Amino acid sequence: MTVLRSVSLSVLAAVAEIGGAWLVWQGVREHRGLLWVGAGVAALGAYGFVATLQPDAPFGRVLAAYGGVFVAGSLVWAMVADGFRPDRFDLAGALVCLVGVGLIMDAPRST
Repeated sequence: MTVLRSVSLSVLAAVAEIGGAWLVWQGVREHRGLLWVGAGVAALGAYGFVATLQPDAPFGRVLAAYGGVFVAGSLVWAMVADGFRPDRFDLAGALVCLVGVGLIMDAPRST
């Protein structure tokens, strides 16, 4: 159950952070206005709280592992929201990152 919770929180964090950054991008770069920017800032703020809900891991480990989820999630977001098509190197890189997430979060440790 702990692994499922951790994965779910990482996905939620990715949606909040990537979605927030995308909203700010849309508001500023695509000239959609301050409402988009404000929604993005709120989503980015929510992301900051999600990591605190991760079970039994120190801050540095949670953020390091989340980085891999962020990489893979960013590619998925770009595919869905912007029609981006990753090449095999994008996919291989994301896979390496996700393997790293598993190693960081779920490796057996003596402490």
